[in-house]
Amino acid sequence: MIIEIGDKLVSGEIFEKEFVCNLNACKGACCIEGNEGAPLQQGEIDLLEKHLEAIKPYMTEGGVKQVDTKGVFYMDRENEPVTSLVRGKECAFVFFDEKGITKCAVEQAYRDEKIPFNKPISCHLYPIRVKKYKSFTALNYDKWPICKDACALGEELGVPVYRFLEEPLKRVYGVAFYTELEKAAEALKEQNKK
Repeated sequence: MIIEIGDKLVSGEIFEKEFVCNLNACKGACCIEGNEGAPLQQGEIDLLEKHLEAIKPYMTEGGVKQVDTKGVFYMDRENEPVTSLVRGKECAFVFFDEKGITKCAVEQAYRDEKIPFNKPISCHLYPIRVKKYKSFTALNYDKWPICKDACALGEELGVPVYRFLEEPLKRVYGVAFYTELEKAAEALKEQNKK
């Protein structure tokens, strides 16, 4: 099922699936697993480069070395910009807290009011993946085995994906779009009662 909101096509799984990040269980594996870095928009590359010195104190030594020698991004197999990786594995912008949980240096610098922007939107919106086409934008749920604990916690708490991602959805698409998502969720709930 697909829900159309303006020029956005939203997968029904965003309403049906439940998800809440469980960092105590996964330790932030999404920042160190996978085949590529996190997708970046050109504006995000510009911001990372402009504010890199304010982000570096939060990064690991390996991450700093990587961005100093290779830059904040590289082009992936689809010729799209993604965050640089350390040893081809972890994002260059990670750090590890006292519990060994992977955190985002960009997000921490933002939370500490050192920079004016949050982490890349592709990270902030996960597990939604966005694909832009000529006449519409598709928002799909991305199922990744390392997020099984997030799915379990989401089910336990009864939090659908769209609700878990309220902040980044509003950040990218605005409050009006999120309000339409809520209306669509209510309509689906009513429809399922019949």
